[in-house]
Amino acid sequence: MNIQDFESQYRDAMAETLNELQTAMLMLAQVQRKISEIGSNVQNLSQNVEDFITTQKPE
Repeated sequence: MNIQDFESQYRDAMAETLNELQTAMLMLAQVQRKISEIGSNVQNLSQNVEDFITTQKPE
């Protein structure tokens, strides 16, 4: 293998690795948004249940 082949393989591998890293970062951002969305949904559901329970209790 000569230096040009080595350089080409290095650049190709680095480009692929950086693309994979970028993809992983985008996926992480999507997961973080989804977790936040799920957390909000759980809070809303919990509040709705608490409100319902409160209105159903005899006074």
